Amino acid sequence: MKNIPFTFSFSLNQLSVYFKPMTRRKNVVMTKGDSPSMFRKWAMRQYWRMQQSQAVVGLLLWGTTITLLVWPYVNWRFSATCEGSLCFSDTIVGVPATYIGLISIFMTVMLCVLLIGYLYDAVFSLWTEWRSVDMERNPYVTYALSPNWMMITALQAELLRRQSEGDEAMQEQADWFLRWCHTYADGEMFARAVQRWDKDLGHTPTFWFTDDEAMQRARELKFEDED
Repeated sequence: MKNIPFTFSFSLNQLSVYFKPMTRRKNVVMTKGDSPSMFRKWAMRQYWRMQQSQAVVGLLLWGTTITLLVWPYVNWRFSATCEGSLCFSDTIVGVPATYIGLISIFMTVMLCVLLIGYLYDAVFSLWTEWRSVDMERNPYVTYALSPNWMMITALQAELLRRQSEGDEAMQEQADWFLRWCHTYADGEMFARAVQRWDKDLGHTPTFWFTDDEAMQRARELKFEDED
C-alpha cells in the first residue's frame, strides 16, 4: 500500500487539498533489530500487571498493619480475664473472639479509609485543586510544546497566515505562533523526535517553522540516558 502525502493550495475563500502518489516507499516504524526481546516484553508485562494491583495490595497491607498494631492494646477485652466495663466472651457464635476482634479492627480501618475518600471527593472536592496544580506544574500544558503539538500548531498557524492575507492583526498572530514553535524546536524533546524520525522514516526535512541550523543541532544532541 502506498503512502500518500498531501500538499496544500490556499486561497482567501477556500482551501483545496490535492493528493499525489509518493515516489519513494519506506514503511518503517520499527526495524527488526529494534524490536524488544521476548523476555523483556514478558518481564515488562508482568511488571505492568503488578503495578495495576499495587493500589489494592497496598490498601490491604496498610489495613493489616494497622490492625496488628492496634490489636495488642485491645486484645485483653476478648480474653476470659477481662475485668473492664467493655468485655467480650472467648467465643462469639462459636467463633473465637480473637478473629472477630481482628476482623472488626480491619473493617473499621477500611471504613475510615472509605470515609476519607468520600470526604476528599464528594465533600471537599480536593481532586479538582490537585488536578489544577498538576496541570499548572506541567510545562507542556502551560507554555512549552511537545513535538506532536508543535507540528499541529505550526501547521494551523501556517494555514491561518496564508488564509488571512491583508489582515495584519491575524498575520502578526500567525507569525507569533510560528516563532513559538521555532523557539521550542531547540529543545531536547524535538531533538529526540528528529533523531527517531531520521531512523524510522529517513532524512527529516527542515520544517517551515525552523531552520537548517536548528535541525542540525537536533541531530547532534547527545542524551545522557543513551549510549
